[in-house]
Amino acid sequence: MGAIEQMGRAAAIILLPSAAMAQDGTTAIQLPTIEVEAIGSSDVGPDIGYVAGNTTTGSKTDTPIDLIPQSVSVVTEQEMVDRDVEELENALGYTAGVTPSIWGTDERFDSFLIRGFDVGPYGIYRDGLAQKVIGFSGFRIEPYGAQRVEVLRGPAGTLYGENNPGGLVNIVTKRPQFETFREAAISYGSFDTLEAKFDLTGPLGDGGTLAYRLTGLFRDGNGQLENSPNDRVYIAPALTWQPDDATSLTILANIQNDEMSPAFNFPVAGMDFPDDVTPPPAWFDNTMPPWSRYHANIAQAGYLFSHEIDENWTIRQNVRYSRQKTDYRDLYFAGMVDATTMAMSAFTVNETAEVFAADNQAQYEFELGASQNTLLLGADYNLSTVDGDMGYDDGLPDSGNNPNLQMPLADPNYDDLVIADPPPFQDGKQTIEQAGLYLQNQSQIGARTHVTLGLRQAFIDNRNEDRLSGVNTSQRDNPFIWNLGVNYALDNGLTPYAGYSTGFVTNIGTNAEGDLYQPSESEQMEIGLKFRPSNFDGFFTAALFNITNSNVLTTDPENPNFSVQTGEVRHRGLELEGNFDLGDGLSGVATYTYIDAEITANNDGYVGNRPSLVPEHQASVWANYAMPEGRFEGLSFGAGLRYVGQTFGDDSNLITVPSYTLADAAIRYARGRLEGSINATNLFDKSYYATCYAGGGCIAGDERVITAMLTARF
Repeated sequence: MGAIEQMGRAAAIILLPSAAMAQDGTTAIQLPTIEVEAIGSSDVGPDIGYVAGNTTTGSKTDTPIDLIPQSVSVVTEQEMVDRDVEELENALGYTAGVTPSIWGTDERFDSFLIRGFDVGPYGIYRDGLAQKVIGFSGFRIEPYGAQRVEVLRGPAGTLYGENNPGGLVNIVTKRPQFETFREAAISYGSFDTLEAKFDLTGPLGDGGTLAYRLTGLFRDGNGQLENSPNDRVYIAPALTWQPDDATSLTILANIQNDEMSPAFNFPVAGMDFPDDVTPPPAWFDNTMPPWSRYHANIAQAGYLFSHEIDENWTIRQNVRYSRQKTDYRDLYFAGMVDATTMAMSAFTVNETAEVFAADNQAQYEFELGASQNTLLLGADYNLSTVDGDMGYDDGLPDSGNNPNLQMPLADPNYDDLVIADPPPFQDGKQTIEQAGLYLQNQSQIGARTHVTLGLRQAFIDNRNEDRLSGVNTSQRDNPFIWNLGVNYALDNGLTPYAGYSTGFVTNIGTNAEGDLYQPSESEQMEIGLKFRPSNFDGFFTAALFNITNSNVLTTDPENPNFSVQTGEVRHRGLELEGNFDLGDGLSGVATYTYIDAEITANNDGYVGNRPSLVPEHQASVWANYAMPEGRFEGLSFGAGLRYVGQTFGDDSNLITVPSYTLADAAIRYARGRLEGSINATNLFDKSYYATCYAGGGCIAGDERVITAMLTARF
């Protein structure tokens, strides 16, 4: 395979049996080929259309999605372009099992639920390496630098170590291509937001072994609240060296400077203050306090290396170093002093976070009896540190009682507040060191049966240096986890599957007896059906799942200042998802999610309740139609609906957050090398709450955003 072909679309062959007669008269198995787009670990190329063929997230090997014994979704580059996604949460808006933007206008982190679990801060990966929040440093993802987004649902501890029960999101970074592509775009949109971006890639020199990519974005704008900036500078250079078909080294780097806004919560009548009390003026709910800010300076560099030693052995090494400097301060509603007086909280963070991640893999292809096997041996390592301080003060009578942080409800005025830097309540350095040895074998037995077995031994060391108390603490955990799954590929495109997977999350601290907490443990049982039709390009998945998360911390009834590990939650449900590309120019995705979530063990009186933030029902549909050749060639338009059901704002289920439905739309027209587009999210400007919580009011959801863009390709 040549360099261009290897870096672009590759062909994967799924062997599906059908009956035929051998020459000796016995019944043989005919194995027709079905071509799908393969996205390999070292030769990831751009997606064409909405339907993906292969994934590396589900198994860390280049495997058809059909043969992963868990539910996997892929948001392709084409879908992200059609919807003009501005942040990772937008990219996930039409994905089954995912509830994005759970904290509304909060720009500190990429936040979302997967299967009802709050995954966003802790379940984000980039090129297979952890990109998790540590402290208040979120390493936010710029979607324009992403080639695709993959979602693996359910515990994934065997391949990825410590992780949330809901699953993970893996962002595949744009890679250099050996075929020249260049584009530049400028856009203007809601809240006076101006953006310019470019993406350049192609061969470097005449040797045919080097390719480059340079991606950049500059944004100067505002958020939906007054005094809320939305500014970003993003530059991402990349270089690929591919001396032959067996070896590839890709160096990836990026710098990113963000000036964003934290979430803003406001008091609500009937929940935080009586209905007959004069509410705050309208401007208060729509104005970010001038004192608040979130500044993040991010730098990252790493590489992806792959080498095929022979037809059986392949070795890979992925490495990345990340650093973020965070300057964050927030003035937010903390509760009511009395029926007519608000208390505000002043919170500050000044920290530096560093993350070094490495994943070493050896892949061995072999036959054993009637089975063909792909054995993956891996050793990964992650070192995360966050060094800094946090300050806090508020105007509540039972805590800070600072009169300078109190305002009349009916006539608030930020100018009347005297805000000093709050006193530190935390100053120190936290170090999280994780290592793991893992093994996975994917075995094809006969023509139809595919069995996946995985094992991991994890090693975790958490250390904390407290500069305020002078006390240093440490904690070590060594959990062992595993997974097992079976896929059965039928000759009509249907692949039923069943899987069992486990995971863990470390709990920091000790109980009343001084014993270290054990990790929380999750397990999932999932059965489903995957379908790839032969008469059109599409992929459909139906999944039933049951996730139990045990060893969860809950209040110690004998020592309320401590916790015991008797808590448990159970999430079970149904997911339906379909992606399709029809030959007449129609592409789309449709999803439905049902989650029956319950707190099954708890010492706080919440047994039988529904966990906060988790909707029971979600549904979405997006379709894009590109006009065929003729008079209107180059014209395309898309539209979508997103429904998120009612949720609770707390585990006591006393605060109800209403359901909402949002509409999105897009229209594009390409002529020669130019393309104009207009995209709208929340087209009808639906007002809704993202969430509410006791004593803290509500956070507004995203308002309508309309963006007009002109793109030139040259």
